[in-house]
Amino acid sequence: MPSLSPIAHIRTDFPTKFGVPRQSGLVPELKGLIVFTPEYRDPNALRGLEGFDYIWVIWSFSENEGEALTVRPPRLGGNERMGVFATRSSFRPNGLALSSLKIDRIEWNTSEGPVVHVSGIDMMDGTPIFDIKPYVTFTDSHPEARSGFVDTRPKPMLEVVFPEDMLSILPSDKREAALAMLGQDPRPAYQSDPTRTYGLPFAGFDIRFHVKSGTLIVTDVVPL
Repeated sequence: MPSLSPIAHIRTDFPTKFGVPRQSGLVPELKGLIVFTPEYRDPNALRGLEGFDYIWVIWSFSENEGEALTVRPPRLGGNERMGVFATRSSFRPNGLALSSLKIDRIEWNTSEGPVVHVSGIDMMDGTPIFDIKPYVTFTDSHPEARSGFVDTRPKPMLEVVFPEDMLSILPSDKREAALAMLGQDPRPAYQSDPTRTYGLPFAGFDIRFHVKSGTLIVTDVVPL
């Protein structure tokens, strides 16, 4: 079996895993750049990709260590175990992940070759990418399909209180994404202490907050 080597890396506003959405597409406002390794910076490798709206990205959980046969999905509150192959847990035998990302545009001529601008990301900065494939609607979309335990466990959005004087510290093009990301509740599923303050590194800032009674309250924004 041939060994895997990255064909690209993604650049995002997440320097750590904390706060990264648990699924691609959950926060469409989150943007990223796919930058290819030198041997794949030939525009011919992307010829025709401009005709697609979405791509499948195969990547690595590069910061995770270990694997497990059963895991505790956040969707179930971190309290019930399911088989790893019935979940999208990052603790997998080969550490591989699959995301569906929207192509915003392709920048064909940069100092690093073609760069793909994508949205709906669920990866931390520098994540290695092993392959890219176009998303094809007539084979890849199954809206009538069952989704197991995910079907019956919708996760409510948090109300986000982000004072304007703190929100204005963030770059203007990052504010909408920050609000949407915080609404998804970035805390681990097993943590619910209303007195605990969390720090979420994002876009060069540490966004500090706590959560009480379904409301996330931002208490400070500090440059990293």
